[in-house]
Amino acid sequence: MIISRMDILINEMTPASQIVADSSLTVNLPGASRAFYRHGWQSWSLAAWTEPAPLPIPRPKILHTLQADPCYANEMLSHGSWVGAVELAEDDILLLGSLGLDAHVWLNENQLKGRHEADGCDWLIARGSEEFVFATYAEELGKRLGGRSNKPAPRVWCSWYSLYTAIDESILNQIFDNLEDLPFDVLQVDDGWQRAIGDWEANEKFPSGMAALAQRIKSGGRRAGLWLAPLIAVESSRVFREHPDWFLRGEQGEFVSAGFNWGERLYALDTTHPAALDWLAARMKQVRAWGYDYLKLDFLYAGALPGKRLADMPREEAYRGALKVIREALGADAFFLTCGAPILPSLGLCDALRVGPDVGGEWEN
Repeated sequence: MIISRMDILINEMTPASQIVADSSLTVNLPGASRAFYRHGWQSWSLAAWTEPAPLPIPRPKILHTLQADPCYANEMLSHGSWVGAVELAEDDILLLGSLGLDAHVWLNENQLKGRHEADGCDWLIARGSEEFVFATYAEELGKRLGGRSNKPAPRVWCSWYSLYTAIDESILNQIFDNLEDLPFDVLQVDDGWQRAIGDWEANEKFPSGMAALAQRIKSGGRRAGLWLAPLIAVESSRVFREHPDWFLRGEQGEFVSAGFNWGERLYALDTTHPAALDWLAARMKQVRAWGYDYLKLDFLYAGALPGKRLADMPREEAYRGALKVIREALGADAFFLTCGAPILPSLGLCDALRVGPDVGGEWEN
C-alpha cells in the first residue's frame, strides 16, 4: 500500500508496514522513546542506538564535519541520514526510512520527521521487532537500489595498517615472499603508491610500475588489489591544475573543500562533468589493464558534497552516477569495495561497503 500524507498517527490499528509518498512527513509517536537509532551518512559516520537526546558534536569539529553529512553536521535534534528508528518498548521498534536518496530523519520529542531535499520520495513506516523493521527496510531498498552482491568476500591482506604510506616496491615484494601459504585471497596495495592524490600513476618508489607489481602478486596465485581515491584531488596535482573546471564549486565560485589530508587541501570532482567522467572511467580501465581486479576506492563522500555542479541534479544522485561509471569501467568481474562512501547511494553498485572509521594508536584523535 502506498499513501500520501503529511502527518501520520501511529496507534494499535496501524499496519506493520506501509509506504508513504511525500517530500516531507511527520510521524506522531504513541508515547515517549526509550532509544533512538541514528544512521550515519557515510562509512566513517556513527550509526548506533543512542539515548533519545542530541549527542554533543565531537571534537575536533573538522573531523565531525567530514564524517557527518555536512548539510546536517550542526543539527541540534537527534537525527540520521535517510532512516531513523525509535524503541517504544521492548521488542517494539518504529522505523521511518526513506526509499530514495537525499533524505534525512529527525526525532523531535514524540515525533519522527522525514524530509527529502528534492522533489519527494517514498518512505517506509514499519513497526515491530528490530529484526522485522530493518529487514523490511532492506528489502524495500533492494527493490529500488539493487540487492547484495553475490560475490563471496575475499580474505585480504592490506598494506595500510601494517605500513600506512611507508610502502615501496622492495618492502612489498619482501612481504609477499614472506606470506608464503597464509590464507589470503587478495594482496591489496594501499595509499602510498601514487604520484599524487588525483594523479594515479606510480611514483618513484615503484620504479617497475604498477603492472609489474600486480604480476608479482598474481604469480603467487593471489589476486591483486589496489587503493585509489578517484573523486578527490589535492591542489598540487596535475589534474587539478590542468582541469579546475572539473571540480565542485560553491555559491560564490570558490572550490568546495573535501577536507585536508596529505598536507594539502582536498577538492571534489564534479561527477556531472562529462570530461571528468571520461577521465574517471579511463582511470578505472587503466588499473584493470595493470592487472588489479580488487579495488578499494576511498574518500567517495566527495562526490555527494553540496555545491554547484555543471548539471543541476541532487547531490547523491550525482554521486550515484559516478559509481555507475566506475562500476561499468571496472567490469562485472572486479570486486569493488567502497570506503568513505555515502551508504544508500552506494547500494547495488558495489560488492562491499566499509562501515567504520580507521583505528589508531590513540584515543583522542
